[in-house]
Amino acid sequence: MREYKVVVLGSGGVGKSALTAQFVTGTFIEKYDPTIEDFYRKEIEVDSSPSVLEILDTAGTKQFASMRDLYIKNVQGFILVYSLVNQQSFQDIKPMRDQIIRGKQYEKVPVILVGSKVDLESEREVSSNEGRALAEEWGRPFMETSAKSKTMVDELFAEIVRQMNYAAQPDKDDPCCSACNIQ
Repeated sequence: MREYKVVVLGSGGVGKSALTAQFVTGTFIEKYDPTIEDFYRKEIEVDSSPSVLEILDTAGTKQFASMRDLYIKNVQGFILVYSLVNQQSFQDIKPMRDQIIRGKQYEKVPVILVGSKVDLESEREVSSNEGRALAEEWGRPFMETSAKSKTMVDELFAEIVRQMNYAAQPDKDDPCCSACNIQ
């Protein structure tokens, strides 16, 4: 069984813990309690392949931003979450993605851009088109989710596993990997 380490990043209050808890325990956390760092493990089967996800739910507050470098070095996949009812959280996600690319020093990093709180459609500040355009610019998947209504939560974590599986495959065009490609 393959094991993957995933980190959930985003500003404070965007719903990182709610998404993670909904996926791991099937419950919705109603009240916002700032996270310092929570760690979860869950077995998941994606495309008939069993895996274990180790999920690091991180603090979104600025004082813990320096811890991100450590997370970036030690994980294979990233879920970048913004709240679609908070335009600033959408802006905050861009430097986080840049920090991931710098820390990993390669572009083929498994990252999914996630707009959370789709159940609050009437309060939306970030359009689906804005999220989709940014994800396309980055060449990454985009999803809109809701921990409250469990919209696209399981699909999100299945997709990050797919992305990590894909990234683990040797690149046929990479000269350093050509020797390991078996025809």
